[in-house]
Amino acid sequence: MSETTNYTVTGMTCGHCVASVTEEIAQIGGVSEVSVHLETGRVTVTSTAPVALDDVRAAVAEAGYELAG
Repeated sequence: MSETTNYTVTGMTCGHCVASVTEEIAQIGGVSEVSVHLETGRVTVTSTAPVALDDVRAAVAEAGYELAG
């Protein structure tokens, strides 16, 4: 069974931004798919188990951005 969670990332302006965020989040254990929509900043993460918000926040920060909210 998979879990799907949506987040909003602020500060992304180009395809490189999307690639960086995707790459960092994809490295979190259990994450099977990451979809990033540049125009809205929406990030959809599909995983095999719940992913800790702090892990996602840290991955996004490593990419140079931050989660909204």
